Amino acid sequence: MPLDPILFMGGSGAIGQHTARALRAVHPDVPLLIGGRDLARAQQAAEQIGGALGVAIDPKADDLGLGDRQISAVVVFYMDHALAGLRYAQTQGVPHLSISSGIFEIAPEIATYMHRPDAAPIVLGYEWMVGATTVSTLHIAKAFARVHDITVNALVDEQDSGGPTVAADFEHLSKMLPAALTRRDGAYIWREGDDARVSFRAVDGTRMEANGFSSIDVVGLAAATGAPNVQFNLASGVSSTRRQGRPKSTEIVIELAGDDLQGQSLRTRHAVVHPAGAALLTGLSVAMLLERLLGLDGQPPTPPGLYFPYQLLDACAFLKRLEQEGGQLSALQV
Repeated sequence: MPLDPILFMGGSGAIGQHTARALRAVHPDVPLLIGGRDLARAQQAAEQIGGALGVAIDPKADDLGLGDRQISAVVVFYMDHALAGLRYAQTQGVPHLSISSGIFEIAPEIATYMHRPDAAPIVLGYEWMVGATTVSTLHIAKAFARVHDITVNALVDEQDSGGPTVAADFEHLSKMLPAALTRRDGAYIWREGDDARVSFRAVDGTRMEANGFSSIDVVGLAAATGAPNVQFNLASGVSSTRRQGRPKSTEIVIELAGDDLQGQSLRTRHAVVHPAGAALLTGLSVAMLLERLLGLDGQPPTPPGLYFPYQLLDACAFLKRLEQEGGQLSALQV
């Protein structure tokens, strides 16, 4: 049975186009609608992607201006404050995935889900790189009987802007939520000021200055592992690969401490690296989530529910695709 098109709201941006390429690399015949307020820009992006159609989106219309057009899923690549995409997806009974809201903005989506929990799957895709961080962390955590501490340090290369939409989203997040949600000694606290300023070693050992960041990874990892201490820090600067004279990359340093399966103390340090930057790693995660939601991976489609990305992404499959793109999850010296 042919698949209806997947609607990419804001799909003309860098992450949308990388998602399309990652999805098409495995499923070349998947039809796409590239939606945006600027029809000409959406049509241009659709032409570049190939096999896609550019459409104008009216967020104030119940049908988004699409009329009776059938779709199979909705992906939103910008902050949809009006929840236009979510309302439309619920009406159509199709999966919804949004990647740009802050941790402080999930209440409207949860309220919408609670009123129609059986309508369709909803993915809170606000994890760093839409699951690349949490999937990798939970994969590493399998070596632990108990995890006491999780520290995630993300380094974004200063040349890896991700485009104007991503820049605007980060400006919004920084303005609205300067403190960093953190779990400390089993309680959720807000780090700010000197308490939010930290430093960490990048993949090449360079010391990077960072600030606490309120990523939904913190609550997801705390809930999944029971770790009493979880924090997320974000730095911008020169990535390790660029310091070595190579192109920019995005890197995520993951540090875990706790007890191993034999009850002995264990401390690990790993890094997730994508050699082409944040947009491509994010696009890979979104593409694989769509495959799982729609059953393109050969398994039954995801049933209605409210999900974190790590609850849907298979770690082994994700890490294999990451390696195929030249990225990797590798162990670092503790």
